[in-house]
Amino acid sequence: MSDTKFSLVIPVYMNEESIPDLLSVLTEINISMSARLEVVFVVDGSPDNCYEILADRLTTVPFHSQLLLHSRNYGSFAAVRTGLEVAKGTFFAVMAADLQEPPALVIDFFNCLEADEADIILGARESRQDPLLSRFLSNVYWRFYSKFIIPDIPKGGVDVFACNLQFRSKLLELQECHTSLIGLIYWLGFRRKTLIYSRCVRKHGKSAWTFGRKVTYFMDSVFAFTDLPIRLLILSGSVGLLISVIFALLLILAKISGNLTVPGYAATVVAVLFFGGLNAVGLGIIGSYIWRAYGNTQQRPSAVVMRKTTFNN
Repeated sequence: MSDTKFSLVIPVYMNEESIPDLLSVLTEINISMSARLEVVFVVDGSPDNCYEILADRLTTVPFHSQLLLHSRNYGSFAAVRTGLEVAKGTFFAVMAADLQEPPALVIDFFNCLEADEADIILGARESRQDPLLSRFLSNVYWRFYSKFIIPDIPKGGVDVFACNLQFRSKLLELQECHTSLIGLIYWLGFRRKTLIYSRCVRKHGKSAWTFGRKVTYFMDSVFAFTDLPIRLLILSGSVGLLISVIFALLLILAKISGNLTVPGYAATVVAVLFFGGLNAVGLGIIGSYIWRAYGNTQQRPSAVVMRKTTFNN
């Protein structure tokens, strides 16, 4: 048997109902990979009993595993990073604990990496069995991102990936906070391959990917990889300036022709509100960039591991 190890990183948050099915699926994957699978579970400060259930069940599973617990909820990308840092394999993949990615995709990831077809394999969603509003917002986001930020990203979006040892090492060298892991993957380059899959229906629990988390992710993904908001601000400021000049010329002409007899209170208020709002938006955009630059200078770890257990089954 080859000594090659396949490390699978799984962030866990509010997934206690799906753990039994998850462990069964992982057992099947381990068999398909000739018992060379290591699974790294990273419980990201989950308020339910995920950690306790995994700590009990992992003593009986037929594959090697590691169980880590974050001191609080840092986010799924921080959990992926933690898992990649401690994984001991030669090839690495990421899988969601909610089982919305088909297990066959993970096997395809590892087979492609072992055959040296690419350094980084990305899973692109061809379709997804999610609520209508969720599908709509996701499609809008990824189409916007692929058009204006990183053109190479598939329009259906990317949630999971796999990579070899060289790519993982370079990815972990990037110490940015308030960023997008997927954006960093595309920024690094290397040989890429994309596998198309259909996202499955979530069978257990409710997604913790709230609207607030999506907004934060959107802002991190944009501000970390483009100056588009600043360019839009410059454009809107230029348009506003042009409008104000035209408006001033119209007022002068009206005054000369005698059509303006009463000072324009409404026009003054509208102009003040318009440019005041424009300034506020501009300060907010610039502040967002400054805050993220400040966060990177602090050099805090992306997450703090509170407990770590290894199961050599």
